[in-house]
Amino acid sequence: MGVSGAGKSTIGAMLAQVMNAHFLDADGYHPQSNKDKMKAGIPLTDEDRFPWLETLRDALRVSLVNGETVILGCSALQKHYRQILRCADPDYVPAAASYASCAVNFLLLSVDAEVLAARLEKRAAHFMPAKLLQSQLDLLQIDESERILKVDASLHPHQTLKAIQALICSNLPHLSPNHQS
Repeated sequence: MGVSGAGKSTIGAMLAQVMNAHFLDADGYHPQSNKDKMKAGIPLTDEDRFPWLETLRDALRVSLVNGETVILGCSALQKHYRQILRCADPDYVPAAASYASCAVNFLLLSVDAEVLAARLEKRAAHFMPAKLLQSQLDLLQIDESERILKVDASLHPHQTLKAIQALICSNLPHLSPNHQS
């Protein structure tokens, strides 16, 4: 998870490959109306985001029910957005709010605003313009109780990947490649 330019698509695809998992890029699930809005420099509203998040939740649920590991590259900027995605776990009970037992975990790709802006300026073919970066940074909400892992994604993608793999091994050992079921 993270704001635009954090590396969700690049790092997510790399992580899925090393974990032998499916990769879902949330950008591909946006309806054209959302893409058009962003391309025009208009930030999305919750009304724009909720159907998109529900579609992502449903895609995640299919993978989880089938026993598959899936990596989703998604902004998931606010706690209530992440709650929608957590509900992909058929055993998750939102009222209980036990994030530790939820099959849906989050990792924040943390990058300084200056680095993000530079990355977005170089990215020509994407529908998300650099001028919307600040709106995403303003929306980003991290609640320590959610147990969101965090990694410095301003590093080279391979270094970021190694840091993520170390975090997974120490914090989510059941997802580690060396884990025995």
